Amino acid sequence: MIKIIQKAFDPWQELATFQREMKREGEFGACANFIGTMRDMNEGDAVNGMFLEHYPGMTEKHLEKIVQSAKKQWDLLETLVIHRVGALLPNDPIVLVAAWSVHRKDAFEASRFIMEDLKSKAPFWKKENLSSTALQAEKNRWVEKNTSGY
Repeated sequence: MIKIIQKAFDPWQELATFQREMKREGEFGACANFIGTMRDMNEGDAVNGMFLEHYPGMTEKHLEKIVQSAKKQWDLLETLVIHRVGALLPNDPIVLVAAWSVHRKDAFEASRFIMEDLKSKAPFWKKENLSSTALQAEKNRWVEKNTSGY
C-alpha cells in the first residue's frame, strides 16, 4: 500500500492498523520499518519548517515502481509506504516505510532499498523555512539534494 497524505500521522498507529488489517497472522516472521522525521537543522542552518511538494499521480506511480522492484529482489509478503506532503514542522513524521517477510533479511534489505530509492529518486521537492537569529529574518530555500544513506 502506498499513501501520500497532507495531514499529520502517527507511524506506530499506521503500522499497527495495517498489520492487523492485512490478515496474515502467522505468515510473517519479520517486519522492518523506517520512520523519517523532520530535523530542525540542515546544512548548518536552523530550519523552522518545510513545505514538501510532489507531482500527484507521478509520485505514486514512481513509488509503486520502487516497491515492485523490491518485491522482485526479496521475498516480501506486504509493504507499506506513507509519505507526507504539505507544511511540516521539526519532529513531524515525514515518511514510513515497512516491509513484512517470512525472514528478517528480506524485510531489512527491502525496507532499506525502498527508503533509499524513495529518498534519492522519487519526485518530491522540499522548500525549507530558515531562520537567522543574527539577522532576525526568515528566508526560504529549496533543498537541492538529499543525503545518501549508504
